[in-house]
Amino acid sequence: MQNMQQMQQAPWLQTNGTMQGQFNPYALSGSPSPPPMMSTGMSNGSTTLTNGSFVTAAGHPPSQPPSSFGGSPINGYSPPHSPPLTQPSPAHTFNNGMSVSMSVSGRNSSPGMASKPDSFVPPSTDEGKLSVSIDFGTTFSGVAYGSSRIAGGKIQQILNWPGSFETFRKIPTCLLYDDRGQVIAWGVEAKNASPLPGSVKCEWFKLFLEPHALRDGSVDPRLPSLPPGKQAIDLIIDFLTCLWDYAKQQITREIGAVADLDSADVWLTVPAAWDARGCQIMRDAAITAGLVHSSRAGDVNWRDRLRVITEPEAAAVHCAYLTDLHKLKPNQNFMICDAGGGTVDLAVYKIIGMMANLEIAEMCARSGANCGSLFLDLRFRELVKTLLERHPIHLDPASLAYFMHNFSETEKLAYMGEQDDDKMFHFTCFNVDPVDDHSVGLINGELAIPGTLLRREVFDPVVNQVLELIEEQLKKIDQRLDCLLLVGGFSGSEYLFRKTQERFASRIKAIARPPDCDTATLRGAAQYGLARRPLVSSVIAPLSYMMKVKLPAEPQDFLKRPAYIRENDAGVSICDNRLQYLVAKGAILRKGQRLKHKFCKFSQTTQDRMFVATLYTSDSDQIMRYTDEGEIMELCKWTVDLGVLPSFQQNFEAS
Repeated sequence: MQNMQQMQQAPWLQTNGTMQGQFNPYALSGSPSPPPMMSTGMSNGSTTLTNGSFVTAAGHPPSQPPSSFGGSPINGYSPPHSPPLTQPSPAHTFNNGMSVSMSVSGRNSSPGMASKPDSFVPPSTDEGKLSVSIDFGTTFSGVAYGSSRIAGGKIQQILNWPGSFETFRKIPTCLLYDDRGQVIAWGVEAKNASPLPGSVKCEWFKLFLEPHALRDGSVDPRLPSLPPGKQAIDLIIDFLTCLWDYAKQQITREIGAVADLDSADVWLTVPAAWDARGCQIMRDAAITAGLVHSSRAGDVNWRDRLRVITEPEAAAVHCAYLTDLHKLKPNQNFMICDAGGGTVDLAVYKIIGMMANLEIAEMCARSGANCGSLFLDLRFRELVKTLLERHPIHLDPASLAYFMHNFSETEKLAYMGEQDDDKMFHFTCFNVDPVDDHSVGLINGELAIPGTLLRREVFDPVVNQVLELIEEQLKKIDQRLDCLLLVGGFSGSEYLFRKTQERFASRIKAIARPPDCDTATLRGAAQYGLARRPLVSSVIAPLSYMMKVKLPAEPQDFLKRPAYIRENDAGVSICDNRLQYLVAKGAILRKGQRLKHKFCKFSQTTQDRMFVATLYTSDSDQIMRYTDEGEIMELCKWTVDLGVLPSFQQNFEAS
């Protein structure tokens, strides 16, 4: 649900929610409709929520509210100066076609489903249009593309990159800045660059958009700090700019004049656990980096060519096309465990329809956590620092980077677990030190670490966290799971794969790593665009969305919250701080489905025409009646002026 903009909360709001579409959210309790309206002046309007985008009752999609962020390197984001992807609309339209003035203010935290994923109904004239996907990862990134007119509609990947004669399906998400803050290298070249005076190498900056980091600035202290004067969005813009400029050149070289990149659809993948704010920052960064732009006169909808898709959703599309390999059939369920460099995302899908007209539907709310393969590297670095604390010659940045490089390139994915407990793993030291220390394994210029120590301190904490995520996801579904598919770079870990089989083989018929598992997200996003139709037919709301309203008091309100009750001017007892649910967590939402709710404001005079609407979100499974029953987070506010509605004036004149 891309933009959860609603006009609600007034001195007294009457609500009546209706839904259009095949699927219904949970039946909601605790928010009954009030009795008939009793004031001299009344105005009402309806707004519509759509899964994928917000649409007014008249059917026009307004823009997203601007984010209001703080001033830290994490939170100090403001929308870029390029043509903004979304700006608050000056007016929202009601059923009668008239406009209501409203202003919107965003909170520092905006959790939700914004931009996850986009509703996708392309026009029929797009046959042969180029679809380009970008998997911007914490540790590695890649680009794929496809068109029905290229290679028989098969997805192609960019394999040749600057800085290497070898081919790579993905390149390091890495930047090298000079002392003036200018990019001097990116990708492979930046990763392999030797230290230069005044230069700063930047990696893992995608994790600065993780919800906790954006909400309260709680970044993992093991992550490198951002360069002076730089914010996370600056690094993302710089990397996407370099990646896209090179990708356009390479795609043109590979397919020639057929490449119409100015009008291509661009699909950007994001972690399932990201909230609305992180997704919006990514969208703004992509716009500023030039991933899409106006291609001709009158191309007013050019921003719509940039589409956001969650990583497990993209991976599911790729895996669903491989049904012959995994023997998946219609009505069977499969789980995607997208274990990448920074995050691990999980989602469960059902294959519906015939395979010739493939569709998949989400079965339960997605989940995810920061427990990707990068955290093996970070734990390994901490172990080395502990072992060599009496040998500071081996703890300078270059030495630690060398240890981590050796670990990442050799042992990380090949490590087998318990069967390696008696094995010694040797890592060459970067600096020359004639002093040996057998007590910590420092011998002849090498650091020897026992396999059992690696397992206990490095692998088991991270692998166990992934296994617990899978376990929790299994508890969310009440149907048999036919297949568990591990994708992403971390899925190449032999230890992770074996531990997954040991724990879940008795409950899941098939556990597998599909071909191209490390690029499943990248290829699936391009396949989604190439299909020219929605391949994921429905999704599950991962959060609840509700409005703070005032309703006629009921007997239970007098018992539970007497302090919230007051009499209005008409002598009716009103209960404040009630919650009206728009979407409950776990609701099944069909792509493009509109959820319509009406809210009424009672006014005594024509001057009483303004109200403020507040939208909240909650991760709780509980349906709450009052605002103080559980943790809710303010998503955004609207100030609405109903005075411009002719019906508002007419009701007073007729009274």
